Amino acid sequence: MAIEDDQPDLFLTIVSNYNLIDEDQLVQVKRENSVTGESLRLLVQRATECHDFDILNAMAYHFGMETVGLQDVEIPSELLELLEYSFVNKNRTIPVWKEGRALKVALDDPLNFRAIDEIRALTALDVEPLLATPADLTLVLEKYYGGGMDLDSDMMDDTLSSISDDFDDEEGEDMGAEDAPIIKLVNQIIYTAIKERASDIHIECRERRMVIRYRIDGVCHDKITPPKRLQGAIISRLKIMASCDISERRIPQDGRIKMKVPTGVGKQTKPIDLRYSTLPSLYGESMVMRILDKSGVSLGLEQVGFLPETIVAFEKLIADPNGVILVTGPTGSGKTTTLYSALNQLNTPDRKLITVEDPVEYQLDGINQVQIRADIGLDFSLGLRALLRQSPDVILVGEIRDLETAEIAIRAALTGHLVFSTLHTNDAPGAVTRLCDMGINPFLVASAVNAIMAQRLVRRICGNCKEEMTPDPVTLEDFSLTEEDIKGETFYQGAGCSDCNDTGYTGRTTIFELMKIDEEIKELILMNASAGELRKVARRKGMEILREYGYKKVKMGLTTFLEIQRVTPSESSLKAVKSD
Repeated sequence: MAIEDDQPDLFLTIVSNYNLIDEDQLVQVKRENSVTGESLRLLVQRATECHDFDILNAMAYHFGMETVGLQDVEIPSELLELLEYSFVNKNRTIPVWKEGRALKVALDDPLNFRAIDEIRALTALDVEPLLATPADLTLVLEKYYGGGMDLDSDMMDDTLSSISDDFDDEEGEDMGAEDAPIIKLVNQIIYTAIKERASDIHIECRERRMVIRYRIDGVCHDKITPPKRLQGAIISRLKIMASCDISERRIPQDGRIKMKVPTGVGKQTKPIDLRYSTLPSLYGESMVMRILDKSGVSLGLEQVGFLPETIVAFEKLIADPNGVILVTGPTGSGKTTTLYSALNQLNTPDRKLITVEDPVEYQLDGINQVQIRADIGLDFSLGLRALLRQSPDVILVGEIRDLETAEIAIRAALTGHLVFSTLHTNDAPGAVTRLCDMGINPFLVASAVNAIMAQRLVRRICGNCKEEMTPDPVTLEDFSLTEEDIKGETFYQGAGCSDCNDTGYTGRTTIFELMKIDEEIKELILMNASAGELRKVARRKGMEILREYGYKKVKMGLTTFLEIQRVTPSESSLKAVKSD
């Protein structure tokens, strides 16, 4: 048991004597501890913003001990064999160096005299205790012993009852059956998410439990509830995999995990990247891992979800030598995949393509990609300015977030570059007003922007349980349709089966709203026309709104009325289209 749990008053006296905490903070910490029962160590760190190593130094000073940092320590196998696996994990103490008869042992509880005496008796060596942070000690216990956790049968959901042992990291390191239990559990969590086509893994720490959720086809599903006691070990393992600081729990961290996982065909594997992000929360760190499948970005426009007539129009737009093409939509609407598919089509030896992104989601051959590093001042505007000196033909700016980035992107388009970028707006006409609101001169918007495309992802009907359905009157009214309008049409839905986890959907497709900036729309932009006016003219000239494009895919049997209603606003009805 840690000193802050075993002797809380002594722990608070030590940190107070070392001037880590003042009287007001001390009262606050005691109050929160009495209400929530949260660890005193974490409460002190949160209240004072001190680091684990500050507390370590205070402890070492009080007890007259030496400290040790363990993150880069490699422990020889002969030392690991000195003590039994169960003893090391029960007592949270591990041998780290041996010089002659002197054995240096790391521990995180300075009052654990009994363990030191037992090690002396077991090894017949002169044992010298070194004080380590709990996080550092967890790191080495995880690395060499897997945290000592036994995987009880109540730990895992049925979805993790079986798993392939052919799970490698990118260097091919075996991560199979003989690995430590917690490592196997984390591998299972990731591998099962990939098998179930999840786009994200959410790890959420609740008051009394831990919940692991998968986002599948855009919708979150609770999957696994490991015991609360495994929370620290799971999070530490993932931090190690992402090369993050496991001792830092107070601020958000980002990282990347690279792996090769089985494809299901023989022993073939495919590369998978996981973009890793943590966020401190009330009961522990919340984590999200975005699964980035590199094979997805080599898709053609048809596989992305473009209908034939949209492919023709879009290919004509990206064949232009200069101008800005914007893709808009909320986070997770497939904007990056669409733009990367366009880049792949343009990625020929006679062109130079450069991207500036935050973060670089997919690493593509033949394309120069720049990662934004805000911590060192490399933001979009600086990266874009430097990029223009590299003589590119095609530029991808991950997102236009501010006036400076927008101005440079437009200037690049006006000086002979084809520029792709994204904006967070609900529809295509809204992107024009967003740029003007940022401070861009309407003349520059009209001159530089070639087209704006809004998009959403909708779930596809499961092919295994697909069945005919008849839309109810309320649905028809929401789409401004009559019985006469749908006469002769056949509509489908998914009944739910094991292939789709009883959701009725497998996979996703895209719906679009493509607004080309022609001379008439340019005139409206110069006159500061509203988004509504732009939409009305664009509709008159043939632009399909998101709901109309979605209705086409409903009639093709690809998705359902419910899905289109879920991702498009109700005011975006077909009636509004007809009235234009």
